[in-house]
This record gives sequence, C-alpha cells and structure tokens, in this order.
Amino acid sequence: MNDQPSDDRVLNDLTFRHEAPAADSDDVKRRHTGNRGAWNEVAVHSYRKDLDERVAFLKAGKSNMHPIEKQNLGDLSTWCDTAIHLMCASGRDTLSLLNEGVKHVVGIDISDEHIANARATSEALGVAATWHACDVLDTPAELDGTADLVYTGRGAMCWLHDLDAWAAVVHRLLKPGGVFHVLDDHPFVWLLDPDADKPVYFDIDYFTHSESSQGWPGSYVGNFIPIDQQTRKYERLWTLAAIVNAVANTGLRIEHLGEHPEDYWPSMPNWKDEYRGKVPLTFSLLARKVSG
Repeated sequence: MNDQPSDDRVLNDLTFRHEAPAADSDDVKRRHTGNRGAWNEVAVHSYRKDLDERVAFLKAGKSNMHPIEKQNLGDLSTWCDTAIHLMCASGRDTLSLLNEGVKHVVGIDISDEHIANARATSEALGVAATWHACDVLDTPAELDGTADLVYTGRGAMCWLHDLDAWAAVVHRLLKPGGVFHVLDDHPFVWLLDPDADKPVYFDIDYFTHSESSQGWPGSYVGNFIPIDQQTRKYERLWTLAAIVNAVANTGLRIEHLGEHPEDYWPSMPNWKDEYRGKVPLTFSLLARKVSG
C-alpha cells in the first residue's frame, strides 16, 4: 500500500514531497540550512571534479553569460566596476563576468563547498575576486551600496523561501543608479513534465507550490551516494508577479521584463521541434536603483 500523500510527484525517478510554504523566519532558515547541506554534497562530489575544466574555460577568455543576459546588460566593460553575484555556486558564471569586462566580482553562496571551489578557481586563474559563504539573506552589510550590478539566476530563484527579504538584500547592495539582473527558469516551466515529448501539464498549485526532495536527476549530477542518505532540499515556485512585485516594492525601478522561449539548459530535452518557441522557458528582469 502506498502511504505517500496523493500530491507528491515523481520526476526522473525522484519523489518530490509537497510542502506548505515556509511559515515564518525560523522555517525559512530551516529550509535554507537543508539546502546548504544538499549543495555542499553536490559541490564536493561533482563541481570539485570540474575545477581543471573550469579553469581552462575561463583562462581561455570564455564566458558563460547567456545571449539574453548580454543583450539586456550591454557592454559591461563600459559601466560595471563591481558586480555581486548572489547564489554563485562554484564561480564559473561569476568569473565569466571578469571576461566580460567587469573589474571586480564578489560571489555569495550558502554552500561552503561551492565557495571553496570558487576560491580555488580564482586562485588558479590568478584573478582578484571576493567570496562569501553565507545565506544570501545574510549577505554582509559591508557590501551595502558597492555594486554597479547585482547578478543572479540560472536556477537560483527556486531555492529562496523569503522573496521579500531577498529583494531587500538586492536593494541594499546596489549603488544609486546600479542595475539588478536575473535570468532564470520561467515559473510556467514548473507546470510542465520535463520527460514528455510535448508540453504536458502537471497538476500543481502555481500560486503556492513548495516541495522537498532527496537526490538529483541523472541529467544534472546524478546520485553519488544513496538517495535516502542525501540531505533533503527545499524548493519553491515563485510566480512571475511575486518576483516582479518583490523587486518593485523595494523601490527599484523595473526597466525590462522579458519572457523567452530559449532556455539556459536542456530543460525539455525530448520536445519535438514543432513545440519549441511557443511557450516561455525563461524570463529576464532588469531593474535600477534610482539615484538621489
């Protein structure tokens, strides 16, 4: 007899357990702490093995910036002295900003092991970068008002469980006139079955869905230790309206909101060509801290 709740779902042979949205700040901290443990496991067992490849990629002057980001942000060398990358993982995207012309980069990530990887990467490259291992909500106050650009995305938003607190961090980090930019999965993607060969709807609550799971899809990093021994991690579906309003409510001025059929990873690998380009797979948002 299956004793799993009826609203659990199975993707890539992993079971995702429905969770109510975080109830308070203690619940947010508990979920973020779980995510730290899960990402530490991945950073050690997968990202650390990619150090040499990551260094070679960046040493060759290559950049991991997505074409949508380049279009929205323009030539970074002409206006961005300092960029702060929130939820930076092991630093490939952060250090790519240097290759795009940013003069100094700062990376923030909750995973101590991701930050260790990022620090090892910048040291191997011999480039100046600053790294902080902390919850994004606890980003050090010493960084307030220092960023020409606050940069995030690429699978970051779903790991947050207090959107208003996150947006407040973005606001306090920016200089007057500074720019915030995010490119991430469109919330609509949560409603789609990634294993199907065409858009197939998942019956979940778009407005309040939250879930937890153990293990990782084989298409990402696979499972390096038994799934039931891995740290439980927590994700949240944030609607596009919730994200935009959280940013706008800080006083940042929204200058661009885009919905794009392109993805930044093979999110729907089995779709036939006839279905591509018809639904949004990513969104981008650019906002500015008004001077004065």
